[in-house]
Amino acid sequence: MRTRTTSFSKGYIAFGHDVIMAGLSLPLALYLRLGDVLTFYPITSIVGWSLIFAAIGGVVFWRSRLYRGVWRYASLMDLTAIAKASTLTILIFLPVMFFLTRLEDLPRSFLVINWFLLMAMLGGPRFLYRMAKDRRIELSRMQSTERRIPILLVGAGDEADLFLQSLARSESAYEVVGIVSDTPGRVGRVIRGHEVIGASSDIERVVTDLSARGNRPQRLVLTKEGLPGERVRELFAVADQLGMTLARAPDPGELREGLGSDDRLEVREIAVEDLLGRPQAVLDRKAMASLLCDRKVLVTGAGGTIGSELAHQICQFGPAMITLVENGEFNLYQVDQEIGQSFPDVARRTVLADVRDRSRILSLMQSESPDVVFHAAALKHVPMVEMNPLEGMLTNVVGTCNVADACVAAAVPKMVMISTDKAVNPTNIMGASKRIAECYVQSLDRDNTGTDFVTVRFGNVLGSTGSVVPLFERQLKAGGPLTVTHPEVTRYFMTVREAVELVLQTACLDARAPGRIFVLDMGQPVRIVDLARQMIRLAGLRPDEDVKIEFTGLRPGEKLYEELIHGGEPLVETAVSGILLAEPRTIERVAITDAVEHLRQAAMTGDLEVVSTVIAGLVPEYHKPTD
Repeated sequence: MRTRTTSFSKGYIAFGHDVIMAGLSLPLALYLRLGDVLTFYPITSIVGWSLIFAAIGGVVFWRSRLYRGVWRYASLMDLTAIAKASTLTILIFLPVMFFLTRLEDLPRSFLVINWFLLMAMLGGPRFLYRMAKDRRIELSRMQSTERRIPILLVGAGDEADLFLQSLARSESAYEVVGIVSDTPGRVGRVIRGHEVIGASSDIERVVTDLSARGNRPQRLVLTKEGLPGERVRELFAVADQLGMTLARAPDPGELREGLGSDDRLEVREIAVEDLLGRPQAVLDRKAMASLLCDRKVLVTGAGGTIGSELAHQICQFGPAMITLVENGEFNLYQVDQEIGQSFPDVARRTVLADVRDRSRILSLMQSESPDVVFHAAALKHVPMVEMNPLEGMLTNVVGTCNVADACVAAAVPKMVMISTDKAVNPTNIMGASKRIAECYVQSLDRDNTGTDFVTVRFGNVLGSTGSVVPLFERQLKAGGPLTVTHPEVTRYFMTVREAVELVLQTACLDARAPGRIFVLDMGQPVRIVDLARQMIRLAGLRPDEDVKIEFTGLRPGEKLYEELIHGGEPLVETAVSGILLAEPRTIERVAITDAVEHLRQAAMTGDLEVVSTVIAGLVPEYHKPTD
């Protein structure tokens, strides 16, 4: 609260300064134009004209929000804003004075002088203040006995320039000893006094040369955003080999907005998402906006990892209403609080409901009448579903069918179902249940029910509930060991942000293929044991020395590797990079409907034998790893 009050006070001071400068600029401009002739003008006229000019300037400056600019970070953008405000003030003042005096007593040319003066009197103090602050920080650094951390920047683009600019005016603990670049043509160039001393492929030699000069860097700092995970892993390995740490420069958006009240720049630690990330796909945000803006959207499983991220990203497009459906009270409360805080202007409704409850879901769908439904509710933890197969079938199969049937009954234009790579050649109940759900949704889509059904299939999401990354983090905090089921087990990974972005993009695509399944390109699979070792190194520890890795054996229903595509699903490219279309394998609607009803009754009565028989009939490729 105090910070906010202080900010307002500084804004009022800046506004007062600008108004006073505007009032003083006019008589000064007249004097520069007329010289001693000005003394023949009545003092009351000069004061009156100055007050009018100051009043007009005050209104323009306030509307232009010049007072919001932080003088400490005065830049070319601030100068541009001052130029626009000064020009507008002059243009408004001219007709006002013509109306009052017909400009008979004022030479027209003084307005040009007034414009230059106003620019200097508004911009000059800002840049002088910045120069004084920069000089104070520079002197403070020179006098400081604190040893600053030597760093080597990786990247010589705009992000590096912004980082160095911010570093120069920050009371930072870092000292740049050099720059390496992925662009060979930049070697030998200088950025804000710092030389690009080598290529990023030659970091080992660069570090050796710097060490010989007594400037050995302790950290590699990435300045470029959006580096592929493979490249980050390479740099991470190089840094580790040289006894250095790898970090990221602060977010460019944060640097452009200023460093904050503490005026201290800090680099960001490398996260596991950076090691596994991929280049950002080019998204059609206009298509997403046309799908979601001013539309009613309903999300099932809104309290889960995927569901909550869906809710956040959907709200960015300004839906008319978002309905959050979740069967867990705390999860629903949590996502409701987050959405309310981040998007207070978006109308929302929170609904405690279980997708297994057919009548409840039908009633909800009819009352809400959504334009788009995103179905993310599911039981997804493989060992848990393996131990509770009937619950898995009731939620993942019956629940999905209830939502899909309700969409048809309520004439919902579009439903998007979230599926998983575990539905391909499943070896566990969770995967088999998701494959049956896919089949049911596909059958409805092929029958032209009036609802456009879209199925999106992808692999593991980093940091999701029950996934390996949070498990490793907890184990690291406890001092280890990190447990891996098998040394050869691999998984596909994607950040939750990227997965949801592609889901929204997929929902906009017109595949012209009934029963279609969209598959997200997950890149190359990652060995879990390699992920464990990287997370240990990220914590500043040594694998197998500081923290042990233990192999516990494959869990029930677990495969060594996952598949995104079945052999009977040839892929077709789409217009969007990162999204593929699998040719559908479908079951006739009557057959799948009868089978699902048979499965529902068996699951409700606890008849696991009948459930197993139905699964075998609908998913013949299903088999347990021990079979």
